[in-house]
Amino acid sequence: MPSEPVVVTLRPNGPIVITGKIEVKRPDGTVLSRDTDIALCRCGHSQTKPFCDKSHKRVGFKAE
Repeated sequence: MPSEPVVVTLRPNGPIVITGKIEVKRPDGTVLSRDTDIALCRCGHSQTKPFCDKSHKRVGFKAE
């Protein structure tokens, strides 16, 4: 049975949303998250990096 694809979506003025079977690791190999739906910060202001905490709304983040 084929695995489901991983889909990466850049939300307008928001996070990078990833759906599918996902594992986020630190450079040392420590697993931070295993999930099927995550949002990663791209504004740089999240207090829960690398994950989005919706700080982009507070700071008025605008993506090109």
